[in-house]
Amino acid sequence: MKTTGHSLSDEMNMLRALAAAWPICLGYLAIGMAFGVLARQAGLAIYQIALMSMIVFAGSAQFIAVSMITSGASALSIIITTFMVNLRHLLMSSSLTLHLKGKNKAILSLFAYGVTDESFAVNLGKFLDGDWSLKDALVVNHVANITWIISTILGGYAGRFIPAGAFGIDYALTGMFLCLLVFQLRGRLYVLVSVAAGLLSVVFYLIIPGNAYVIIASALAATLGVAIKSWYMHKRKQDEEQ
Repeated sequence: MKTTGHSLSDEMNMLRALAAAWPICLGYLAIGMAFGVLARQAGLAIYQIALMSMIVFAGSAQFIAVSMITSGASALSIIITTFMVNLRHLLMSSSLTLHLKGKNKAILSLFAYGVTDESFAVNLGKFLDGDWSLKDALVVNHVANITWIISTILGGYAGRFIPAGAFGIDYALTGMFLCLLVFQLRGRLYVLVSVAAGLLSVVFYLIIPGNAYVIIASALAATLGVAIKSWYMHKRKQDEEQ
């Protein structure tokens, strides 16, 4: 009887994690196929598209890499550029570590492989709400991972039949990030930080070469958010003491 109850609990947890993952998977089907189409049109073979999705598993980096391959950039410049773009994962990982203390390092490595902007947004929200485990987060990460790989391969097969730039494919990744941003706006402070990050990104884009402006703008906006929150909490504490 206990075993049955335990199995039922595990099944419910799995269904809950799958329910959290399905919006990501739905987005990945469209974005992944868009990437596959562009990669195929850039001259990559199906197996190369599949390998890139399995080894890299970073949508924005893969789109950038394909764009640079199309423009004839060197392998070193592609590696450095995508590395700089993905430095934002340091910020995301720092946020997640608060909820993953004391966990097995091997399992954490498996979890880290599946961290993307989308899975980070979903898992962090669930961790903050409570009643969310590393096992749940792993399901979200790797169901999304499998969906991404399959969708990019499907896009690679479809790429030979779809004209470049058709159906707004070039805008697909930007649209997905805008949707993720909207879902993260849970208060005025989040809106302020988002606006600050956007404005700083534009300013730094105009004066800083390369893609470092993304990391600098994000770090400064996040620091601003922490400073404002600390000031607010301090002021509130003083008011309560009075």
